Amino acid sequence: MARALQQKVETPQNGGKAVRPFGMKDKLGYLFGDFGNDFFFILVAAFLMVFYTDIFGINPAQVGLLFMIARLWDAFADVTWGRFIDTRKATAQGKFRPWIFRMSFPLVISGILMFVTIPGMSDGFYLAYAYITYIIWGTLYSTVNIPYGSMASVITADPVERTALSSWRTLGANLAGLIINVAGPMILFVNNRPDANRFLIAALLFGGLAIACYMACYKLSIERITMDESNKQKVNLGQTMKGLVKNKPLMVFLVAALTFMVVFMLIGTVNVYLFKDYFGNAKALSMVGLLQSVAVFVAMPFVQPLVKKFGKKEVASGGLLLATLVYGVLYFLPNISEMQFIGILTVAMVGYGVFNLVVWAFVTDVIDYHEYLTGLREDGTVYSIYSMARKIGQAVAGGVGGAVIAAVGYTAGAQTQTEETLRGIHTLGTLVPAVVLGVVFLMIVFLYPLNKKRTEQLALDLAAKRKAK
Repeated sequence: MARALQQKVETPQNGGKAVRPFGMKDKLGYLFGDFGNDFFFILVAAFLMVFYTDIFGINPAQVGLLFMIARLWDAFADVTWGRFIDTRKATAQGKFRPWIFRMSFPLVISGILMFVTIPGMSDGFYLAYAYITYIIWGTLYSTVNIPYGSMASVITADPVERTALSSWRTLGANLAGLIINVAGPMILFVNNRPDANRFLIAALLFGGLAIACYMACYKLSIERITMDESNKQKVNLGQTMKGLVKNKPLMVFLVAALTFMVVFMLIGTVNVYLFKDYFGNAKALSMVGLLQSVAVFVAMPFVQPLVKKFGKKEVASGGLLLATLVYGVLYFLPNISEMQFIGILTVAMVGYGVFNLVVWAFVTDVIDYHEYLTGLREDGTVYSIYSMARKIGQAVAGGVGGAVIAAVGYTAGAQTQTEETLRGIHTLGTLVPAVVLGVVFLMIVFLYPLNKKRTEQLALDLAAKRKAK
């Protein structure tokens, strides 16, 4: 029934020509969008801190401060850009796709510049260069990621098809993660130490692949749902924010997403030091990256049927509970080998991988709920608010990541770390994720109101309201 109602609210684009039904091209196109995004995002998340600490020689606490400042800046850049896009009228190519095409090239160029090393410069120069290039890259990332993320809500109105888009998006991210996390340590490290020239080569390689992916996303995706803007009244930001505050699903989801992003980014940061220093084998990160992607590949075929039967909230919370329990087990096993650690960790990666496969479909639901409450279709603004929460989470994780690595006594460039430091790194990589993931699980279960039944009813009610206009 939801699909039938969806067809009534879709407006053909391209001069009134009929558009093809939702299908595999849309899934592949949306996959390629995050495939392109995450070539640099994962490279930065996993390896930029060690690049700054061990190649630029920047103190990890200073790196953490940089990450926090940059992400807070990006959070407001997201909202500004989302608001800007919502004030633009849709073109024949759609409202969001053209921005992916226009902004992907400057984004990739700025990403490459982050990994350029100029020999013989002062410590102050390297710190200033890190600030300038990293903040420019983050700002340009918003100009591509906000339209890309917003686009999901106009590709289809069907809740199950949106779950498919979420899953394929996550698959794209994991394909990029598979390449970077598996090949990255082999390319970037020489004799267990990061190499400046290899970092630049990797940036050039991944930048070229990112451009190809963005172009595929632009070509394969179609925006089907367009609103009649001829009678649209201009809405100020105050009106929008009033509607957002009343949107309980959005408010709960923002807090849960921010908390999850903190721990997810912290895991990525700490894992580099966990395997490089605690286990003494940085190249084992390749196996972690491989199994993290495999975990998603294994879970993906089951997610859409499970969501169809049980609902997004129910499936996502189950994955979080599994990850929480496994990280708790790892904390009480400090003396196992790195391969035993990775074997158990894989189960946790399946758990939070399930959450990641579903999470983007939550966003489309809260966008719909905003329209249902207010009558305003503001995909870019609502998505950018969510993206802002993620950026704040990244800011907190970046600041906390650098601070806690410094707090446990890590010495940049040292051949070995103290036993106390190694124990601290192990705690950061096991107990902290267990506690924080448990908190996110409780928030989704007890506070997030859109269960399966209410989500399906929302799709029907919203379609009826659109038709009645």
